[in-house]
Amino acid sequence: MKLLLDTGILGKLCHPAKAQFRPVSVWLAGLVVSDDPDLQVVLPEICDYELRRKLHHLIAKQQADSRSLHRLDDLGKLLEYLPIDTDTLRKAATLWADSRLQGQPTAPDPALDGDVILAAQAILIGGTVVTSNRKHLSRFVATKDWTEIVR
Repeated sequence: MKLLLDTGILGKLCHPAKAQFRPVSVWLAGLVVSDDPDLQVVLPEICDYELRRKLHHLIAKQQADSRSLHRLDDLGKLLEYLPIDTDTLRKAATLWADSRLQGQPTAPDPALDGDVILAAQAILIGGTVVTSNRKHLSRFVATKDWTEIVR
């Protein structure tokens, strides 16, 4: 099973000192030490970007400190990092257009729309997106809340 971590899940993992986020860190630690050869936990580049830009913004406003960025860097080394490539962007463009034709866009027209890029990455590797907000992504790809994945 290939599990792609959405931005919201990554955000919780980058703030493990907050009591409400500790269970997510414990969950990930259990997956990382799993001996299941079919299990891959993936950090998609689009989610790294979305969280990283927000962390930089919060740090500049002195609402966060650099430890969160260091945790994100550490996750990038610990997990399988999935870069964005041409196939991903081409698939995302198709998903973007299809969602608009169906009257169900996931972001405003001028937005980059990270959800369709993440969905495209998941489709291309046959993965499931681990997210707390399944509304947009579940139209394109399999999704699960982290609490549904037990190892």
